[in-house]
Amino acid sequence: MSIDTRPVARAHTSLEPNILYFGTPVVLISSCDEDGTPNLAPMSSAFWLGWRAVLGLGVRSKTAQNLLRTRECVLNLPSDALAGAVDRLALTTGADPVPERKHERGYRFVRDKFGRAGLTAVASETVAPPRVAECPVAMESVLERHHPVDDGGVVAFEVRVQRVWVHEEIRMAGTDDRIDPDAWRPLIMSFQQLYGLGPRVRPSTLATIPERLYRSDDVDRARAISTRGSQVL
Repeated sequence: MSIDTRPVARAHTSLEPNILYFGTPVVLISSCDEDGTPNLAPMSSAFWLGWRAVLGLGVRSKTAQNLLRTRECVLNLPSDALAGAVDRLALTTGADPVPERKHERGYRFVRDKFGRAGLTAVASETVAPPRVAECPVAMESVLERHHPVDDGGVVAFEVRVQRVWVHEEIRMAGTDDRIDPDAWRPLIMSFQQLYGLGPRVRPSTLATIPERLYRSDDVDRARAISTRGSQVL
């Protein structure tokens, strides 16, 4: 007797969630304050298209202000093992005074975000903000354009990646351009809670397309960028 494995159709219920954080990777964005002090901020409103990312940030946040002023940042992706470090940055801000809406939610000013999280800043190659040594992935990026969202309190930033750095253990063996998805364990935020990934549920038909067919011109642009002279942090 065969078993019917087709999905079951079920009725929907109307709902008005206050947030729509169904699950995206956590990003630690490093940027530079006006005096050059490294800032580090966790966020999860991000997605990638080729070698570009779209980031959703409150326009009054210190990270947004730094990005608009310097047009540089590093997108550091923590693994699920770094959940504690990420959580130590929760309810902190590099903005002084603390913006009113953040103050109402319990945020407080912290100047040394790397120290607060217990993470290590290492010099980047093409931008001024440092990378996070403990994060398995770090992407040096520059701002291409930004767009106000809704009433202007939120801005969507389009950034272009210039360098991608990874820990050797998540590189797919025998390749110089592949990440091993079974080795990479991203930290995921879903409705303000932190999660890791479960095991692969089944092989993906989409994965039969060679990754090189998705390669964009931004990769060649990144190769042409010279190393930035920067001091050791």
